[in-house]
Amino acid sequence: MKKKLGYFGFILLLLAGVLAGCNSAEEGKSGEKKKVVIGYFPNLDHVPAMIAREKGYYEEALGKDVDVEYKSFPDGGAFMVALKTGDVQAGLVGPGPVMNNFTNGADVKIVAGSSSGGTVIVARKGSGINSVKDFAGKTFITPGVGCTHDVQMETFVKDFGLESNRIGGSMKHTTGKPAQYAGLFESGKVDLAAVPEPWGSLLVKEEGAKIIVDSDEIAFGTTLPNSVLATSGKLIKEDPELVQDIVDAHKKAIDFINNNPEEAKKLTIAAIKKDTKQELAKDVVDSAWKRITYTADINEKVVQEFADSSYDLKFLKKQPDFTALIDNQFAKK
Repeated sequence: MKKKLGYFGFILLLLAGVLAGCNSAEEGKSGEKKKVVIGYFPNLDHVPAMIAREKGYYEEALGKDVDVEYKSFPDGGAFMVALKTGDVQAGLVGPGPVMNNFTNGADVKIVAGSSSGGTVIVARKGSGINSVKDFAGKTFITPGVGCTHDVQMETFVKDFGLESNRIGGSMKHTTGKPAQYAGLFESGKVDLAAVPEPWGSLLVKEEGAKIIVDSDEIAFGTTLPNSVLATSGKLIKEDPELVQDIVDAHKKAIDFINNNPEEAKKLTIAAIKKDTKQELAKDVVDSAWKRITYTADINEKVVQEFADSSYDLKFLKKQPDFTALIDNQFAKK
């Protein structure tokens, strides 16, 4: 009898455990927090995202009911794929990939500026390049085909009668992550790089590279946003309050950068080291910082001019119209 009671007691306990497990799953599902993933690149154009992460601005703005995660990307193409698949909800990216994807029908919106300036063209030591006149027949590298820095460079050299081999010119184009440029310079495989800071200053210091075209000389150099805060039109429609909170946190980070430049540099050096395992020297960051402006404002006219140039250079298949690309309502509040 005791054995039977023990057996049935075991069954009852087992059922109770299963039911308890089911209830826990239901509660976990219903009480699940909303997750927001913020994307960015580990370079100085994207400092606002790294500062917001280090200072907890997104967590503060979005509240306890939202889990905030951060994800770094190697290039704009990878970021845009993640935005389209819903793996990130918002983040910083160059305007080039945003425009290219918008033109091809992607659901993407620019909701604020982030940084402008900071793109330089550098030549490797021993390349024999001293001015733009020496670019013909040389190999140049950018982070991606049609990326912001690529368009800036190709727009600039076009005024000197030069083009990349992509469109029949003599300049050979290749792509790669900026962190790889030092090795490519050393090997002689690449002569020139159109690169965002701090990589330009780093190449100058560590590889003896020479800045041939500074950030205020390259096409759209001081007015074009080199990074923007982008999200999807779907998120704007479904949860405009969430988008407003994201933009507010972004603006708070920019205010911190401009009001506390030395502390912002320190946090940035630590953040880039965390992401890339590479620690930037303070003098490199100081040099690069001078070329970059951090602002949430965005010049819509310049964005359209940049897009028109992308079309002229055959990065875009159709004449672009970006009237619906930029949504300034959140940044203006």
